[in-house]
Amino acid sequence: MASLQELLVASSRTFAVGIRILPEPLRPEITVAYLLLRVSDYLEDNRELADDEKVALLGSWRRVLAGDAERQPLIERLREAREDTPDALVARHSATVLAGLDGLGPPAKEILIRRVGESSAGMARWTERGSRFETEADLDDYMHEVAGRVGHLLTELFTLRLPGTRSARARLMPLGREFGLALQTVNVIRGLHEDRDRGWVYVPAAFLPDPGIDARQLFDPENLDAAMAVLARLVTKADGHLAAARAYIRLIPRRYHRVRLFCLLPLLFAVRTLAISRANPDVLRRETKMTRREVKAITRRAVFLGFSNGWIERYCRRLASAPPKQNGGPAQGAARRVPPAPQRISSP
Repeated sequence: MASLQELLVASSRTFAVGIRILPEPLRPEITVAYLLLRVSDYLEDNRELADDEKVALLGSWRRVLAGDAERQPLIERLREAREDTPDALVARHSATVLAGLDGLGPPAKEILIRRVGESSAGMARWTERGSRFETEADLDDYMHEVAGRVGHLLTELFTLRLPGTRSARARLMPLGREFGLALQTVNVIRGLHEDRDRGWVYVPAAFLPDPGIDARQLFDPENLDAAMAVLARLVTKADGHLAAARAYIRLIPRRYHRVRLFCLLPLLFAVRTLAISRANPDVLRRETKMTRREVKAITRRAVFLGFSNGWIERYCRRLASAPPKQNGGPAQGAARRVPPAPQRISSP
């Protein structure tokens, strides 16, 4: 039986690094939250199930979390997940994740059950609705369900455990949602080619310069100019959300350096990944990534200098303006809902 830590590392080495630096009791609480959301992601994103079955299972997952349904039937069903993906790996070990939820204190447990349940309900709603986004508000609504609610979850945990953040809760909550939308917008840009392959293109029709072009046609060579115009709109949108994410970090007192660092690393990775993607037609063909050297350099600087709000602003401008680098193999970029291939852990 895999442990929570093994599942965390196997499903996302990037998040494992960030979570490992958190103080107690945030570390186990956010570990469990992350893994619960990976199960929800599997139920929404997998290619094994029909949409109606996804909706039904997301409903069962919410009821199990709330204690309104027996766990074992769903646990057995999730053990049948066949995909070789991080989400499916965590889903096959849902019994371990639910046991981790049981071990949390009541306040944190209540937050996780409520927020993961809300996100799962939103995923079910969008699975029923389908992948057509007419307006930017449609895209924001979807991203709120899969990422904005995660910002709310983390903010509730921070204000529960960090007394110095409680007076700023009213300001942190909306900024936490914006932080989630920032990372997810960068994910949309990075995953354009991959999401198209599974039938989803996260481009609002309102972003298309020619109403006669369908979003899926942006990948055709003859529509390159239209695709680059859409990319520019998405990059501008990401920039706005990232500004709110920086404001979020500024509201976390510097004495909580490890929590600031947990938030800061994905922000910096997103800023740099966005810079690499800006006006880059390669995003239509493959995933744009930072180099390993860049990841290491960003992490090292953030550890030593991330306590300074002024440094964060200056460094973000530097990352956003520096030209892309090539040095060896690719590295992980901004946090994505489908991270690098996991190490093997046997199913229960």
